[in-house]
Amino acid sequence: MRSISTYGDVILARTESKKVRRMSGAASPDVVVVGSVAIDVLHTPTVENKVVLGGSAFHFSNAASRFASVGMVGAVGEDYPFEQAEFLRRQGVDFGGVEVKPGQTFLWEGRYLEGFRTRETIRTELGVFEHFSPNLPPTYQKPEILFLAAIEPRLQLDVLKQVKRPKLVAIDTFKLWIDIARQDFLKVLKKVDLLFVDEYEARWLTEASNLTGAARELLTMGPKWVIVKKGEHGSFLVGPEGLFMSQTFPVNDVIDPTGAGDSYAGTLLGYLAACKEVTDTNIRRGMQWASVIGSFYVEGFGPDGLKDRTRAELIERHRQLGLMTRVP
Repeated sequence: MRSISTYGDVILARTESKKVRRMSGAASPDVVVVGSVAIDVLHTPTVENKVVLGGSAFHFSNAASRFASVGMVGAVGEDYPFEQAEFLRRQGVDFGGVEVKPGQTFLWEGRYLEGFRTRETIRTELGVFEHFSPNLPPTYQKPEILFLAAIEPRLQLDVLKQVKRPKLVAIDTFKLWIDIARQDFLKVLKKVDLLFVDEYEARWLTEASNLTGAARELLTMGPKWVIVKKGEHGSFLVGPEGLFMSQTFPVNDVIDPTGAGDSYAGTLLGYLAACKEVTDTNIRRGMQWASVIGSFYVEGFGPDGLKDRTRAELIERHRQLGLMTRVP
């Protein structure tokens, strides 16, 4: 049996071979993500007016591209600073599905309060994202894995009509869509394999007081697997092979948690693409890697916590997490 670090090295090494082919637009990406591409203005207990690249599709791609090639679908304005996102191209992210429209890029400004347990929105300017209508390029229509980020459910349904059935379809959501587009969301849920949901959304969807009971109830609505995210307290998986608990890697200094959830999903799905097989065991292994990547993510603003991390750093933290969670 391979050790944790050796196994991780094998998986991450596959990324190097994918980078060699440098997505040219002719090759189909392993993973396609449909979501927001944005500019964030952050206020934290230590920094004011920090401007960074953001959006669910952007953060997802930053993490997923450590394991697989990624095709990003979204919309930006003419003001979007593509030069700042060039590092993603070098990691194997293709921007062929990101449409540049006249107008301004989606902008979110928010403030994190002491301890990062509370976040408040200062302003949201949808810009060109307000009329976003996903249009997948031909090379994106046969992905191994498709991730539908927390966009309007009717748009998620439209994307599903544009693709040949992938090995895995995963979705994310947030409470707004559960509130105002519940019926469309339930239609999407019947067509997907994996649902990412936070603990509050799981309870809100099912009205269950017990969190594991809520997750099991969500399984009856369509997905084969449900992953419930609990922030700093980890996550858990419910699926055909039962319950699996995944711990977070402890971080001393949180800088910016904005993209952590999207990086979690990106890591897991990128990992599954690298494995070439979607199994309960591989999902569990991918969740451990997602905890590692997420811990790096919160240590910097926007994508910076992960951006310059080496393969050796990722493997070493994965090894440390294994030691922390292994029972002798």
